Amino acid sequence: MSAIQQKVLKVDVNDNVLVALKDLQKGDTVSWNNTSISLVEDIPAKHKIFLQNLLPGSVIIMYGVTVGTTAVAVESGSLMTVQNTHHATDPFKYKGANYTWNAPDVTKYEQRSFKGYHRSDGRVGTANYWLFIPTVFCENRNLEVIKEALHNELGYANTEKYNAYTHELVAAFKEGKDVGKIDFLPNISAPQLNRVFKNIDGIKFLNHQGGCGGTRQDAITLGKLLAAYADHPNVAGITVLSLGCQHLQVNDFKQYLHERNPSFNKPLLIFEQQQSISESQLVASAIQQTFLQLIEVNKIERSDAPLSALTIGVKCGGSDGFSGISANPAVGHCADLVVGLGGKILLAEFPELCGAEQDLIDRSVNEPVAQKFIRLMTDYNNEALAVGSGFHMNPSPGNIKDGLITDAIKSTGACKKGGTSPVTDVLDYTEPAIKPGLNLVCTPGNDVEATTGKAASGATLILFTTGLGTPTGNPVCPVIKISTNTKLAKKMSDIIDIDTGGIIEGEKSIEQMGEEILEYVILAASGEIIPKAVLLNQDDFIPWKRGVSL
Repeated sequence: MSAIQQKVLKVDVNDNVLVALKDLQKGDTVSWNNTSISLVEDIPAKHKIFLQNLLPGSVIIMYGVTVGTTAVAVESGSLMTVQNTHHATDPFKYKGANYTWNAPDVTKYEQRSFKGYHRSDGRVGTANYWLFIPTVFCENRNLEVIKEALHNELGYANTEKYNAYTHELVAAFKEGKDVGKIDFLPNISAPQLNRVFKNIDGIKFLNHQGGCGGTRQDAITLGKLLAAYADHPNVAGITVLSLGCQHLQVNDFKQYLHERNPSFNKPLLIFEQQQSISESQLVASAIQQTFLQLIEVNKIERSDAPLSALTIGVKCGGSDGFSGISANPAVGHCADLVVGLGGKILLAEFPELCGAEQDLIDRSVNEPVAQKFIRLMTDYNNEALAVGSGFHMNPSPGNIKDGLITDAIKSTGACKKGGTSPVTDVLDYTEPAIKPGLNLVCTPGNDVEATTGKAASGATLILFTTGLGTPTGNPVCPVIKISTNTKLAKKMSDIIDIDTGGIIEGEKSIEQMGEEILEYVILAASGEIIPKAVLLNQDDFIPWKRGVSL
């Protein structure tokens, strides 16, 4: 696709709406392929313009598919809004597996590699973390104590600048100065520069609110999720803290871990508080025994791995009207390159695949893969409908304000992150990705629940696009933040790694941007560049209880 160089964009030849690439004024004339229309009202950038007069109930087409219907009669040149548009999608079903993929040329990447951490089972991590896991929320406080001690002493804390600023405020207060005039000068520093263990990229903690109470099914789901994180390629070893009487027993956790990986052989330390002499003894023992193991896993070093060893999660959050035409397609091209090289791509957020189902079904490699996707999507939406919600209620106020009027518009744009390759597998929540190619992972659309689920399925890096800005990260899977527009990249430069706004400005093509993203991925996978979410210790972790979450 060539670079965009105009005020508006028609995404697909069959669309009956345009996308405004800039703020447009009432009375302006916009043209597309020798067709001109006059705007009957102001159109903010990112929003949609109706191309023709439409009667109530008319189908609205974008990305070449149904994304809504008109709630009232609309004029050519008018703005699409939640008042004049209803969410709508086409029905979907399995029609046969005969998809032909035009794979991108990956010749120049075939001899490339990244420097990763090789595990005994053949998988390759992009980072080397030690992981602390509580089997129940009762241990969260002990984990916080351990975290503060280890992060400060081992060089993983990133709060020094805030500590110094607070110290300055206290000193000013004691001296009777005006505290309101003490400015903070931000300076993101790389905490790994002062690490005691140079080959350990971080000490991570999976604090959560589960493990007891709730239902036994909740405990089982949580246990499998925690086992998936323990088995993650980016994790070198694990310390488990248990109370003792909770639903999620240590033996259950170990069983889930063995079921997932019968050959699991990482260091696994387990401490149970009700078997300890005191809380102090528990915490001190956990710190000491973990320190001894850190000495050993620090001996693991990065070495060359083929790009086929990459497992990349693709995610969007804080999406805007540009997401589906800049950042998501660019990530999609990167995804196609990774698949072409033999790697894995994980596309999740099932509420944000609503309207894109038929395309994904048509791309499924066989009927069992397609039918599993259909079942998971249908059951999930039916559960939401049963409580008075539904996939159609997914868009947030921020999404709508910036041009994503229906879930189908949001979803068909979101699906672009997965590229165009065949769907090789469909994974339920916490199931591991084992097949190269594009894998669909059942998770909510919620940013943290989705990234949490992607990491559980084995993503070793996550490409996260955003049009509004979001600080989401993950404890064990580095998250690379990609902006859809340059204004955001400049405004929130402390959290954005890559800017795809050049696509909107007509300076770069989707393909060029996709290749730039892949180059960044190779550097990040090698530890040669640290994504800002990692620098900021944005270690977000929210288990999904399999209830209704959009």
